[in-house]
Amino acid sequence: MPKMEEKLNDLEKQTMVEGFWNDSKVSGKVLQEIKSLKGKYTKYNTISLEINNLIEVNELLLNELDEEMADELIRNTVNIEKDLEKLEMELLLSGKYDKNNAIITLHPGAGGTESQDWVEMLYRMYSRWAVANGYKVKELDYLEGEEAGIKSVTALVEGENAYGYLKGEMGVHRLVRISPFDSGGRRHTSFASLEVLPEITDDVEIDINTEDLRIDTYRASGAGGQHINKTDSAVRITHIPTGIVVSCQTERSQTQNKETAMKMLKSKLLDLKEKEQKEKIEDLKGDQRDIAWGSQIRSYVFCPYTMVKDHRTGYEVGNVEGVMDGDLNGFIEAYLKSN
Repeated sequence: MPKMEEKLNDLEKQTMVEGFWNDSKVSGKVLQEIKSLKGKYTKYNTISLEINNLIEVNELLLNELDEEMADELIRNTVNIEKDLEKLEMELLLSGKYDKNNAIITLHPGAGGTESQDWVEMLYRMYSRWAVANGYKVKELDYLEGEEAGIKSVTALVEGENAYGYLKGEMGVHRLVRISPFDSGGRRHTSFASLEVLPEITDDVEIDINTEDLRIDTYRASGAGGQHINKTDSAVRITHIPTGIVVSCQTERSQTQNKETAMKMLKSKLLDLKEKEQKEKIEDLKGDQRDIAWGSQIRSYVFCPYTMVKDHRTGYEVGNVEGVMDGDLNGFIEAYLKSN
């Protein structure tokens, strides 16, 4: 880990520069990065020490067999292997915004109730994955389907590296199953799109002209008690130059909903800016890739066989129910290792 140690030393030197502590945004960001790097460096040293201990125990067993000691060696080896895999994933998350919280938004494709039901299934899947991996899910905007399912939902996944782990999930997800809404019991194919954005922190500057914004208020829908349904607390913000629309209705007050919606808008504008820059680079390279609706990243097949397959990495599993219950780490790890 020489590179990590070198980076850690450079960051700690920054804190000694005159005027560093006068800029709270810069100092807070650097200190957070130092803390994160120290944590990874400590994990590496701990694992390295444990591996050396295992080597010593293995040498003892080669000279004199002890079944109890051998069983303990196997258990410890399995545990260290898991720790190594986890550390490897953390080290792969080196992107600019990987440490940030993630804002996820799900939309159905064509198909009405069938696609809206698919959105609800996916939202449940990602919520279960988040909770199982120590993240908090905070619903920001929710629009129910007319008959069943969800027309659209936006949620904040809070916790370190949430965006880093979820960024590879962005794209179109395809479902193949016998539709519960088809009286003829026919097989249907449905699509839903997932958008994943990093929550933009205060240290990232995004200039927004207030004259470019149209802010509408309306009554919140769905659960939330009497207050949320009787006042115009929900906020919708339209960024007129780009046509980007964001909304939030789950906070207690209009002011809080507006603040959250502005964070969402900043995240979308930053994403748009970086995509435009990426497209310019790809144009220079002559690389034309279809990133439009319809380029599915993963298929979830319930019938005539059961399988979930990621079309980018080739990773697949047969336990569809397990995946729908939030068992996504295999897909996430395969994507991170392939990029």
